[in-house]
Amino acid sequence: MRRFLIWSGLAAVIGLILAVTGYWAYDHFYARFQPVAINRGQAEIQRLLDEASWVSAGGGGEALYVVGYRDSPLTTAYLAEEGPKLRAGGIEVRVVMFARADREGQALSTPAERATLAELWLTRDWALYERWAATPPANWTAAGLPPADGNLARSAVVEAGRQFQARLGDLMHDAGVRTGYPLIIWRDREGFLKACACVDRRSWVFIRDDIGAPDAIGADTPIEAQSEAITPPAPIAPLDPSLPYPNLPPVPSVSTDPAPSPPATAPQARPATPSTRPTPTPTAPQRPQPPRAQQQEDSTFF
Repeated sequence: MRRFLIWSGLAAVIGLILAVTGYWAYDHFYARFQPVAINRGQAEIQRLLDEASWVSAGGGGEALYVVGYRDSPLTTAYLAEEGPKLRAGGIEVRVVMFARADREGQALSTPAERATLAELWLTRDWALYERWAATPPANWTAAGLPPADGNLARSAVVEAGRQFQARLGDLMHDAGVRTGYPLIIWRDREGFLKACACVDRRSWVFIRDDIGAPDAIGADTPIEAQSEAITPPAPIAPLDPSLPYPNLPPVPSVSTDPAPSPPATAPQARPATPSTRPTPTPTAPQRPQPPRAQQQEDSTFF
C-alpha cells in the first residue's frame, strides 16, 4: 500500500509538471502570437479609426489599420514587407502615424517628424508619406513643410494624434491586447474586429491567414491578386510603314496532285533558276555512228 501511494504521488507530480510545461510551450510558441478578438469597446474603437487621418495607397478592399510611429523599426518593416502581400490579397492598408509624447522632459520626436505628421493629418498625402518612409529618419528634414512648433493649429493636430494613441491604447488594454507597435486592427472574413500588437515577426503570418492574404507574391499568386504587385509589360511599338519591304524570292506553288510523267521521247525543259555556280558551255550534239560489222562463225550482221 505504501509503495502504491508513493508511485501515485510521483505520477501526479510528473503529470503536473508535464501539464505546466505544455501550457507554457503553447503560450510561448503559439498563443501569444495569435490575434485577439475584440469583445469590449468595439464601437468606440471603430469610431476612433474612422475619425483618424489615416493615409492609404487606395485599393477599395477591406480596411486594415496599421498604427505606429516613425522610429519604430518593426512598423517600418511590416509596412515594407507585408504591405504588398496584403494589397495583393485585396486589403486596403491604412496607416495612422503619431508622435510619441515627451517622457520625463525628454522629447521622443523631432521637429521634422512633428511637422510631417501635422501635414499628413491635414492633407492625408500618400505621396508625402512614401517619401518620408523611404528616407532614413536621421536624414529627413521636412523641407518645404510648415513647422508644427510655434504654430498653434499644427501643434494641436500633433497633440490630437497623441490623444488618439492614448485613448486607443486604453481600449486595447481593456480588450486584452498587449501594448506594442505596430498595432494592427482589422475585421476578419466573418466581420469580427481583431487586433494584434505585432512586436514579433512570428505573429505576421497569423494576420495573413486570418484575412486570406498570400504568403508571398510570385508565380503561385493568382492573376487577379498580382494585378497591383506586378507591373504590366510595355506595349510593343508598331512597325514603321516607311521602311522598305524586304526583297524576297517568290515562293513556288505546291500542288497536292501528282504531276503526270512526260513522254520518254519529249525532252523536258528545265526552268531557269538563278545559280551562283558557273554555267557549263553547251556542246554540239553528236550524230549516232552506224554499227560496225562483226565477223561471227556463220554470218555477218550489221
